[in-house]
Amino acid sequence: MAHFPVNHPARPLYRVFAGLVGVYILVFGVFGVVQTWGEPLFSRGSHWALGLRTNLAFSLVSVLFGLVLIIGASRRGNLGHVMNLTAGVVFMVTGIAMMSVLQTRANVLNFSMSTVIVSLLFGLLLLATGLYDKIGTDEHAEQERADRLHPAR
Repeated sequence: MAHFPVNHPARPLYRVFAGLVGVYILVFGVFGVVQTWGEPLFSRGSHWALGLRTNLAFSLVSVLFGLVLIIGASRRGNLGHVMNLTAGVVFMVTGIAMMSVLQTRANVLNFSMSTVIVSLLFGLLLLATGLYDKIGTDEHAEQERADRLHPAR
């Protein structure tokens, strides 16, 4: 069974990190949409936004995903915890999947190796923020802390 720290003292800092990732993704998506507007959705052109290669489809998805991350970082409760864990897995899986098809026609999101690296880094950062972003009652936090320090034998 997973033991996520509850009410971690650095939780606000982790929420800021997740929010900054969301802001970067949103700004990247907006710049990408502006640069690629009018081109085919899955174009394989050489459009770059904020150091990452993109196409219209990837830019539109980035705008939506950035908004979702910002909303998750701004909400109280465990919604951000679940969203960050999920987003971290999505970023990791997408990065690995796109790395495996970089030089093929299956690279529909027009990834480059720099985009893969940023996707993997954001995935790790979001997973880390998700691991320490869980909140609960003081009793729940104390019980989790006690279980972690003195596990049942």
